[in-house]
Amino acid sequence: MHTGVRAMQENMVDRGRLQIQVRTEVQNRPIAGARVSISYTGAPGEPLEEVQTDANGQTEILDLPTPPLEYSLEPSEYQPYSEFNLNIQAPGYEPVEISGSELLSGETSVQDVMMKPASEGEFEDVVIPAHTLFGDYPEKIPEDEIKPMDQSGEIVLSRVVIPEYVVVHDGAPSDSTARNYYVRYRDYIKNVACSEIYATWPIESIKANVLAIMSFTLNRVYTEWYRNKGYDFTITSSTAFDHKWIHGRNIFDSISMVVDELFENYLSRPNVRQPILTQYCDGNRVTCPDWMSQWGSCSLGEQNYTAIEILRYYYGDNMYINSAEEISGIPASWPGYNLDIGSSGQKVLQLQMQLNTISDVYTSIPSVTADGIYGERTADAIRRFQSVFGLPQTGVVDYPTWYKVQEIFVGITRIAELV
Repeated sequence: MHTGVRAMQENMVDRGRLQIQVRTEVQNRPIAGARVSISYTGAPGEPLEEVQTDANGQTEILDLPTPPLEYSLEPSEYQPYSEFNLNIQAPGYEPVEISGSELLSGETSVQDVMMKPASEGEFEDVVIPAHTLFGDYPEKIPEDEIKPMDQSGEIVLSRVVIPEYVVVHDGAPSDSTARNYYVRYRDYIKNVACSEIYATWPIESIKANVLAIMSFTLNRVYTEWYRNKGYDFTITSSTAFDHKWIHGRNIFDSISMVVDELFENYLSRPNVRQPILTQYCDGNRVTCPDWMSQWGSCSLGEQNYTAIEILRYYYGDNMYINSAEEISGIPASWPGYNLDIGSSGQKVLQLQMQLNTISDVYTSIPSVTADGIYGERTADAIRRFQSVFGLPQTGVVDYPTWYKVQEIFVGITRIAELV
């Protein structure tokens, strides 16, 4: 064994799981047969694994070393995650290099890779910087949690709507050289949560932090905060002003599932229409008496506090979870109940037609007869869909499954995404 790999493995006593998902940048179509080489970030010339993607654009789930779990459950001088470099190549596409994909003990990480046709792009090198709880980032500049609405010329949305996209400015607001990215709202929240907290934390701690991130983001959307200052974006990736968003970073399953469950929610106070600008800090290197402490939220979760109890502990007893009135970019809204064997009607028919469109692209998902009746074949197709997209394989269309079908259907039926 080379000395570089041996040094990497000294603290790697636990294991985590990594899956790479390779798709086209336009229309999110899976790329089969892409070759992926994986190495430690500290030893990039010494591949650990070399794998290929299947018909769904996915590699097998790889079992790889990580530091011990306890490093991520309380502040530590030791890095709690391992980092990997990925080199992805596929015929007809520009290669992609990803440096610093993170893996935590006991967690499953999905690394999305978006590839451009060889004739249209340049070699892409994605560098994932240190996690905010481990790296050195500017602390949040305090703001009022409720924005004034009576200023002359203030443009504010009439109601809270979950946007389809947010425009993320990858730098400080005044940095005109920073690039703007169009990012689906749910993907943005997942990215920020994976950049700001650890996926190993108690599920209620993760929920509390996700709710705070979503409420903060929707306050920026609702008040059109940056557009009212003359900027052409929704939010920034600067921790001094907003949250840390990292282009191209990996997403952890445990955080992804929480966001899928909660994404229509935000935090509110009585008689205040706008989502609350819920600010927070790590609670270790930076303290913030009136805001949520991220490490403190982990500790409260370990003491069996619920998400709303954690939030009220920090923000006060008059904080409530609310739901948005509308979700943009969804062709068919959630029927309000699970679809299962014996269900029938228009919602089942819509689902079957969408599944058939998806199965044309993700060929391991079987097509079904679009007859509006939820039978065994539809349940089997849903189980396969759930398997491909990392959902519990129940064969039942619950809330997260319904919106995942909508998301994938929209992604593959558009002629082109926003660029």
